[in-house]
Amino acid sequence: MSNIKVRFAPSPTGFMHIGNTRTALFNWLLSIKLGGKFMLRIDDTDTLRSKAEYEAAIRDALEWLGISWSEEARQSARVERYKEVTEKLKSEGRIYACYETPEELEFMRKRLLNKGLPPIYDRQALKLTQEQKSKYEAEGRRPHYRFKLTDGDIVWNDLVRGECRYSEKNLSDPIIIREDGSFLYHLPSVIDDADFGITHIVRGEDHVTNTAAQIQMFEAVGGKIPTFAHLPLLTGKEGKLSKRLGSLGVKELRAEGVEPMAICSFLAKLGTSDSIEPYYSFEDLAATLDFGKIGRAQPKFDEEELKHFNLHVVHAMPYSVVKQRCQVSEEFWNAVRGNLEKVSDIETWSEVCNGEITPVIEDKELCEQSAELLPPEPWNENTFNEWLTAVKAASGKKGKELFHPLRKALTGLENGPELKILLPFIGRTKAAKRLKGEKA
Repeated sequence: MSNIKVRFAPSPTGFMHIGNTRTALFNWLLSIKLGGKFMLRIDDTDTLRSKAEYEAAIRDALEWLGISWSEEARQSARVERYKEVTEKLKSEGRIYACYETPEELEFMRKRLLNKGLPPIYDRQALKLTQEQKSKYEAEGRRPHYRFKLTDGDIVWNDLVRGECRYSEKNLSDPIIIREDGSFLYHLPSVIDDADFGITHIVRGEDHVTNTAAQIQMFEAVGGKIPTFAHLPLLTGKEGKLSKRLGSLGVKELRAEGVEPMAICSFLAKLGTSDSIEPYYSFEDLAATLDFGKIGRAQPKFDEEELKHFNLHVVHAMPYSVVKQRCQVSEEFWNAVRGNLEKVSDIETWSEVCNGEITPVIEDKELCEQSAELLPPEPWNENTFNEWLTAVKAASGKKGKELFHPLRKALTGLENGPELKILLPFIGRTKAAKRLKGEKA
């Protein structure tokens, strides 16, 4: 069995939006391609904003997309483990207490920027005496803690970005514990990844500088450094991150009838050198995964483009993919799918052909005349045109005044698949009754 292991680590502080859906997808595809495991880790250390309803929605979205996990963890259940590692790193001098207030830190940051210098923390806290620390604590100050980066360059080979190199002197020692004792993202994430044997981390490029610091954290906790891939962030079609893009989620797309594999096919190829085309299994899609084909530019996500692509996915969808979801024959699916907007529309047309409808009679004389001209069965795809030719000759009507009354009588609806497709499925008995205005 492969020792490859990836993870998706959402914070349950909101619903699953299109950006973190893409992150989950790339990790899932990588696990399939490399024959590895996929882990779900709930990053719920932000107790104020984390909600059970968001976590439930994230799980529901993943399951609907077809993404499954063989293992899961919850950060709020691992706080004692984080404290244990933190105490060890404190004793080794890798974590140190700082007493600056947020206002003091902001003042220092602005002062450096005004001098044209990068806003890097100056490590003044390392020079504090025990007497100064006691004085601060007597004033009611509580320390926050930073992780001390060691000198030198931090280098890794990113699957998307190639070689990444950061100099320690250009980075601030990251704050890892707040004044209230709660943990920030950085160190718990590393402890988890090391403890659970995560081999590959795929995430957004907004984490690149975090990665530089976290590589040193992996070394400090004795963990194996994973392979990293940082994806360019999605932007809206206007070229910037829009509020709509930040909130657009699986829930909304699902409600609008967008297929899971349309979302996955679209997101997997957006911003790559591959064309966007339908895939109907994760195995087929994962086989095409190549991080070398991901461009460095931020891809533009257009919701309308995805919905248009969804039509393409539905129209070409094999019966094997939908047969468990709809009670129709393969023959009916293949005949009608090219006219569907979403898969669930097949039920409407199945009901029109096999159920009972109330016909709408717009032209009684034409419909009755058409009923008399219905040819004997068996019917096929040529039946409608042959019948229409006879009706046209007998009535002298053509165009909309011919087609529209027939469609309304036979289906009860304004639009839909071509009547030449539907008529053989409706059958002669129902067609004759409907043309005569009878419920059938």
